[in-house]
Amino acid sequence: MIPIKPAADNPRVTPAEAAAAFLKPGTITLTSLPPLSLYVHIPWCVRKCPYCDFNSHEAKDGFPETEYLDALRTDLEHALPLIWGRKIYTIFIGGGTPSLLSAAGLDRLLSDIRTLLPLDGRAEITMEANPGTFEAEKFKSYRASGVNRLSIGIQSFNARHLQALGRIHDGDEARRAVDIAHANFDNFNLDLMYALPEQTPAEARLDVATAIAMAPPHLSLYHLTLEPNTYFAKYPPQVPDDDTSAEMQDMIEAVTREASYGHYEVSAYAKPGHQARHNLNYWQFGDYLGIGAGAHSKISFPHRVIRQARYKQPKAYMEAIATGNTIQEERE
Repeated sequence: MIPIKPAADNPRVTPAEAAAAFLKPGTITLTSLPPLSLYVHIPWCVRKCPYCDFNSHEAKDGFPETEYLDALRTDLEHALPLIWGRKIYTIFIGGGTPSLLSAAGLDRLLSDIRTLLPLDGRAEITMEANPGTFEAEKFKSYRASGVNRLSIGIQSFNARHLQALGRIHDGDEARRAVDIAHANFDNFNLDLMYALPEQTPAEARLDVATAIAMAPPHLSLYHLTLEPNTYFAKYPPQVPDDDTSAEMQDMIEAVTREASYGHYEVSAYAKPGHQARHNLNYWQFGDYLGIGAGAHSKISFPHRVIRQARYKQPKAYMEAIATGNTIQEERE
């Protein structure tokens, strides 16, 4: 990629002017544009997990839902010239903890998106959810508003491991969340992690078996990684060695295969017909527009591909949106 100085340092141009510039002859020629997805970032969570390196911020005293939804709509409006006329095939609402949104807030968000963008009739609309925030009526409302796929951050059913991971839910809440998902959604994913602090292969097997027994259409099984700039990076816990981690991975391959889950991506396992189309679009080098604090975009034009990043801190993001300056960095 050719680096371009931060957008904030570039002369101010309107979104329409930027789109016109991107349509000029360039160094590549695309005969067709790839499918387009939309990513929406909700940056707040109840408590920052010690392993998390995502753009998430603790909402200790609530968060400015209305103001943030206003900013998201304005952000999307500014981006329209870049994707004008292109259909959206998948939407992913990630975080943070998007399930902190009120039912009315989520309904407004999806209504704004439908007003501004042409959605494919079979669009996959995924929302991340934390078991500690599950309320049956709220998730019933989420489904009525148009969310048709959940991604539930279980991580483990083991109380000791949940505590080590700093999760706000326990095993019973995790099971209840899956029951609510089954009652309202035909398609959902369970996130689990393995190679956890002091985890044994038998404990990892029990977590995976417990998840499979709940019959989720999709599983995401992640190896715990001690990412830079996290609490775990500063204070590393005792995690399984490489041989033990490899044993857990072999177990996962065998157990999921026996349960008829296809391994179609590094950490993703799905029943037939339930692959995550949003994730596949990333892997297949599709386009994605990202809105919200810290969101990234990759957008193709006939003669170039651009990448953008929004301001990361929620306050800075909303202030930038208010001045009409939605992009912090841009690369071609």
